[in-house]
Amino acid sequence: MIVSVKDLNFSYPKRPMLFEGLQWSVPAGSVVGLLGKNGAGKSTLLHLLSGLLFPQSGSIALGSHSPKERAPAFLAEIFFLADDIAYPGNMSIGAYEKVMGAFYPEFDSSQFDQILADFGLEKKVKLKELSLGERKKVFLSFGLSTNCRFLLFDEPTNGLDIPSKSVFRKVVAGNLKDEQTLIISTHLVADVEKLIDRVAILNEGKIQLDANVLELSDRWVFGTSSNLPDEALHAEKVGTGYQFIRSRNAQEAQTSVSLELLFNAVLNNSINENSILQTQNAEVL
Repeated sequence: MIVSVKDLNFSYPKRPMLFEGLQWSVPAGSVVGLLGKNGAGKSTLLHLLSGLLFPQSGSIALGSHSPKERAPAFLAEIFFLADDIAYPGNMSIGAYEKVMGAFYPEFDSSQFDQILADFGLEKKVKLKELSLGERKKVFLSFGLSTNCRFLLFDEPTNGLDIPSKSVFRKVVAGNLKDEQTLIISTHLVADVEKLIDRVAILNEGKIQLDANVLELSDRWVFGTSSNLPDEALHAEKVGTGYQFIRSRNAQEAQTSVSLELLFNAVLNNSINENSILQTQNAEVL
């Protein structure tokens, strides 16, 4: 596992424990959607992974690095796109590239040019002249162009309009390498649904579900019906019918995973890690 969180305890001063004995691991080369309600601790977890916050106890490892040490070798391998990233307003995009690109050995200027062009941005423009969404595009473009081994994106589609979200998915999919690991924290599940290959749902200080998306599609059917299926693990009323999740029979075609439906099912305790294990055991029997 390239990312390892073991027995993590963390709380902010004078506040209840946010994480108590948190366990989590991420395989190398994954694109993970870290989902959770507002206030669940998604941003805090990314800050801990990047070494900007320190655990009270427990351990965190990204590869061979302990983030809290903030070693130069680690900082050269990680890019953290915060939701409220600070920026030097008087700098142009081109000047920002020259200053910040020097910190990343694998930074690719031509790649940065291409992604900026995909977003319709020019390097001569000053950062302070850009809207929130446009600045987010700049930092997304820069982050992908660092070619860091670890990419942490916190709410990367906040401030992006619908066409820009489509470009976001395209440039992320087109610029990630097999050896890179990307963790995207978001509450806008539709924005990452076709991008991620793994989903982790954070709730009440725990990773309540962590699974490969293809495995979920193999185990369960995500569908709609005019009637409530008796065998549904989870169902929601939609218009005149229902959206549902149920176990998949071996002969059935696979369906796309509805992250929103899955998220609701997990938060309602209709589905959890044991649901996957039970499905696997039933197939063996």
